[in-house]
Amino acid sequence: MGFYIDLLITNNDLTLDPSNQPLLIEDRASIAQDIGHMIRESGLLKALVAERSRLLQADCIQQLELLVETDERLVPGTVQFILQEPGKYLVTATTVAFGTVEVVV
Repeated sequence: MGFYIDLLITNNDLTLDPSNQPLLIEDRASIAQDIGHMIRESGLLKALVAERSRLLQADCIQQLELLVETDERLVPGTVQFILQEPGKYLVTATTVAFGTVEVVV
């Protein structure tokens, strides 16, 4: 078993195996899932996508980076938000024990 264990959430619902038991994820995948949920629950992503001003977009990105960096499992200063296409961002960070994680939001 991993150090961090969580239930796998897909499309806002538990992911079940063929016997209807919840699937578990651990370590890096668990941290990535937690980052995605943290970002969505903050409401800042919605503000970022809706914002037209580049200056205010940069402010939202900085707020999101600071929010994600509060996770103690991440190395401070390694969180990056990269615009992939309008409304879609790649979030990368380095964990203390499991290497790099990537989350698309």
